[in-house]
Amino acid sequence: MGLRVAVLPGGCSGFKYSLSVEPQPAADDVVIASAGVRLFVDEFSAQYLNGVVIDYKSNFQESGFAFENPNATGGCGCGTSFTV
Repeated sequence: MGLRVAVLPGGCSGFKYSLSVEPQPAADDVVIASAGVRLFVDEFSAQYLNGVVIDYKSNFQESGFAFENPNATGGCGCGTSFTV
């Protein structure tokens, strides 16, 4: 099992993040182990995820995964869509 982290065309700024739990990586995935979690990243997404920090936030104002992408040149107010 692992968490697939992907970048997909779409969203209000051009690209959006996608997270899903998958039973196994695809043959061409990059597999990264971080804090005991296996991450599966496809080749297309890897170019946009280099240096990205993913955090889980839970407080009175927000709850969910937050992406800090140093490669993004712009984004939207929801924090899940970005421009490079």
